[in-house]
Amino acid sequence: MPVYILAIDQGTTSSRAIIFNAELEIVTVAQEEFTQFFPQSGWVEHDPAEIWSSTLATCRQALEQAGISAAELTAIGITNQRETTILWDRQTGEPIHRAIVWQDRRTTDFCAELERQGHGEMITARTGLLIDPYFSATKISWLLDHVAGARQRAEAGELAFGTVDSFLLWQLSGGRVHATDATNAARTLIFNIHDNGWDEELLELLQIPASLLPEVKDCAADFGTTSAELLGAAVPISGIAGDQQAALVGQACFQPGMLKSTYGTGCFAVLNTGSEPVRSRKRLLTTIGYRLKGQTSYALEGSIFVAGAAVQWMRDALGLIDSAAASGELAAQADPAQEVYLVPAFTGMGAPHWDAEARGALYGITRGTGPAELSRAALESVCYQTRDLLEAMRSDWHQDNPPVLRVDGGMVASDFTMQALADILDAPVDRPQVLETTALGAAYLAGLYQGVYPEPDEFAGRWKLDRQFSPEMAAALRERKYQGWQQAVRRTLSR
Repeated sequence: MPVYILAIDQGTTSSRAIIFNAELEIVTVAQEEFTQFFPQSGWVEHDPAEIWSSTLATCRQALEQAGISAAELTAIGITNQRETTILWDRQTGEPIHRAIVWQDRRTTDFCAELERQGHGEMITARTGLLIDPYFSATKISWLLDHVAGARQRAEAGELAFGTVDSFLLWQLSGGRVHATDATNAARTLIFNIHDNGWDEELLELLQIPASLLPEVKDCAADFGTTSAELLGAAVPISGIAGDQQAALVGQACFQPGMLKSTYGTGCFAVLNTGSEPVRSRKRLLTTIGYRLKGQTSYALEGSIFVAGAAVQWMRDALGLIDSAAASGELAAQADPAQEVYLVPAFTGMGAPHWDAEARGALYGITRGTGPAELSRAALESVCYQTRDLLEAMRSDWHQDNPPVLRVDGGMVASDFTMQALADILDAPVDRPQVLETTALGAAYLAGLYQGVYPEPDEFAGRWKLDRQFSPEMAAALRERKYQGWQQAVRRTLSR
């Protein structure tokens, strides 16, 4: 029987469905963008119904494009935008509010109060995370306190919480399965990554009823089956991982010391640290990389809130480019004598600064600064932020040699950006042949559980390089540019 795995890749700006074959090759891709809501400054929301409808539509479209039926699918894997928070009615499946997106900063004051009360050290020790609006728990608390009757309904067991993977799993299974995987649970701020379970003391501190929470499973596990009427047949769901951990798997970073960075709406660098969690001294996150057969592999992660979103800003808000792909061509025309810096703190700054109050700024502009210089500044900002993360990782995880960085995500198609990245990092940058590594990771996990894909070591041997970008910039220029970036960041930070 032919092997077909359907990967659902539910991202921040679009939902995608990608079908892979037995050789883990892409058969077809379907994609649909959905609405972004910005009700107040720093607030970001999605319509859960639109997340679900776009996901279902792309799944059906992918099957049609591939010319196969749902009965021919071996399994489904799910990967998702992490931390985005949804509460819904257990009887009807109806959300009680729009989804609060990972980028949302509305709980900044609540997080500051938790810090003032002295809870930061305990929370970081148990979850590996910092107190920040980025994570799910304070979003749950906000919904319980601001949606009429929500807290009473939650305490009565009438509501369910989930990150996007859980919400999709609930919808796909017809409300029969309320579960998540260890990687998504690890991003909520209420999951103990050492005990691999929900933390009762943190739930009490944040006043979150345990009845809201999903069951936590391995990344490759039995997550039930789809309702037959959705796709035309009941299909097993056997893989789930948050998008950055799915990319870690898709990039075959199974050995401690291996590093990947994904460039989508944001940028997320993840370093595999093996079976023991590494406590960061540089305000990186200690998190779960993946959990297979009950064995947890940990990771250090640096999260940048704005990467591809800076290119979208140039396209949609400034009108400097017609398409994201044009940004590299425009940047290549920039005057090299102008050193313009964009600090894209549109929704605050992530690692290693964690400044929720910072806002974006431009430095070094002159009368001669034009679209080309702004485009270069936007693309280089991603490279500088990545170096910030790697400098922190090198401090936390000592290695004799600079790590080779495996990259993926929409931005890595730009040769200009990838060469700039290698130059600023002074390290090789490897771009794989399969750029859809997030979906690939989800598909692999689903197929691994079904026994149709090989064990991790053999899978790693199949990883194929498209191109390696090597540093070409003179060391003196590299350091001068990076020092200029650091100065720009210091001026931007709110404290």
